[in-house]
Amino acid sequence: MHYIHLIKGVFFVELQKILSAVDHTLLTQTATWEDIKGICDDGMKYSTASVCIPASYVKQAAEYVQGKLAICTVIGFPNGYSTTAAKVFEAADAVKNGASEIDMVINIGWLKDKKYDDILNEINEIKAACDGRILKVIVETCLLTEEEKIKICEIVSKSDADFIKTSTGFSTGGATKEDIKLFAENIDPHLKIKAAGGIKSLEDAEDFINLGASRLGTSRIVKIVKNEEATGY
Repeated sequence: MHYIHLIKGVFFVELQKILSAVDHTLLTQTATWEDIKGICDDGMKYSTASVCIPASYVKQAAEYVQGKLAICTVIGFPNGYSTTAAKVFEAADAVKNGASEIDMVINIGWLKDKKYDDILNEINEIKAACDGRILKVIVETCLLTEEEKIKICEIVSKSDADFIKTSTGFSTGGATKEDIKLFAENIDPHLKIKAAGGIKSLEDAEDFINLGASRLGTSRIVKIVKNEEATGY
């Protein structure tokens, strides 16, 4: 597909399919309200699935978009080793402030310790705190063996979560096509997939969707559509 023509509108349907899967993301430590407001404006203009932002900006962003855009935030981020009680509080606080989607990080050490029931229980406690909102479970694939990736697919499939998500974007690597394929082969049909981190082009985005991802965590796709330099997450 010739994406220069797609951006100019010849393949508008394909472009909109990609944009509608994007969680337009800004999670850098230096993010200001002006930065957050800018990605909210972009999210509304380009009809992205959501904006994914730091929890401290959720209330302000939710008031700013006035229901025109889903607000997603992250908890236990990026390391995942907060206590379950802390993560549950974060999720409930985010929902109270107006978040409609929550992306949580699993305790990766627990997975390596084979504390599978603890991981499952934590996911379900956080989902309960989400009060009906979407929960995505970040498993940080770049830190896992293939055996661990398959096991976490099984655990998240048993949980009440809505999505399994590859990466925080803050570790040693982001989504790979091999991991999306592995997820698609090992999750239950009701569970959806979010590819996050390292999605550098419209071709990448289309490939991830074709492999089974229904959400894309990235800051680059909207920048490409705006003809800006595609840097960042």
